[in-house]
Amino acid sequence: MSDKAKHIAVMTSGGDVPGLNACIRAVVRSAIYHGMTVHGVQNGFEGLIDAQFIPMDATSVSNIIHLGGTVLRSSRSERFRTAEGRKQAAQNLRKQGIQAVVLIGGDGSFQGAKVFSEEHDIPFIGIPKTIDNDIFGTDQAIGYDTALNTAMQAIDRIRDTAESHQRVFVVEVMGRDSGYIAYGAGIAGGAETILVPETRADMDNLLATLKTGWGRVKSSIIIVVAEGDETGGAANVAELIKQHLPERYVGICILGHTQRGGCPTSADRILAAKLGLGAIKAIENNNRNVMVGMVKGDLVLTPFSDVKRRHLELNAEAMSLIEELAF
Repeated sequence: MSDKAKHIAVMTSGGDVPGLNACIRAVVRSAIYHGMTVHGVQNGFEGLIDAQFIPMDATSVSNIIHLGGTVLRSSRSERFRTAEGRKQAAQNLRKQGIQAVVLIGGDGSFQGAKVFSEEHDIPFIGIPKTIDNDIFGTDQAIGYDTALNTAMQAIDRIRDTAESHQRVFVVEVMGRDSGYIAYGAGIAGGAETILVPETRADMDNLLATLKTGWGRVKSSIIIVVAEGDETGGAANVAELIKQHLPERYVGICILGHTQRGGCPTSADRILAAKLGLGAIKAIENNNRNVMVGMVKGDLVLTPFSDVKRRHLELNAEAMSLIEELAF
């Protein structure tokens, strides 16, 4: 692409997260500021294949910055995995006159876009979103801060009941392969134990910790577990505790998809704005097939080929926050 793109599309792909609408708004308004026309693609890659394009202007993104979900809607497309599906998507983009696409998604979406772009020579600029925060190339992804705060607030509320009745509660948060939410919410919520996929759970130590807590007349205990922890989640952890502390009530709370919804926090809205503007800047500079991220406060571009999942790194200092503050 030698000439600067003046007709672009914006789309969301994969699971929804808080902050998507704030990012769509930033992309659209920044693009218009730079003299571009914008079309929104509805329903993710499925919308590319079915030519579900809608023109977007400044008015079309008014009063959406605070909304959860995505006004463009999203999907996971099996058809886009096929050469035929991608060919149809390319034909639709060219027919619409679109010269570049801003894709708000995760590492899987970016890899699909990379294959598509190599086949059909239509550049993509990626913006990272995932509540798990497990994507390389950015310190934080859109949606993580809101999900973290949602989990923390839930733990605070559960603590009220646990304190009132001297109970143990096991709280399961999202994180199939990543412990970012569990670790962050656990530290912020004062959890006595945090179980994440990145470490091997020491169940003997967990039980000893619980017994020590009750021995000190502790009035409540909160255990936070990521859904992908090898223990198998909250139900399995609770059952083990009941076997060893049969005299104690052990409650289970699985937060589930409540972490995906709701109004985005100020941090997610600001991040969405910065990354949205960064994506338009990347198009202005004729970049292609890169993800825009924030690293140590600076906008950085990472080629799609280098974007991959990352895991929470727990060094000795990070582990001490759990061990030394538990009691």
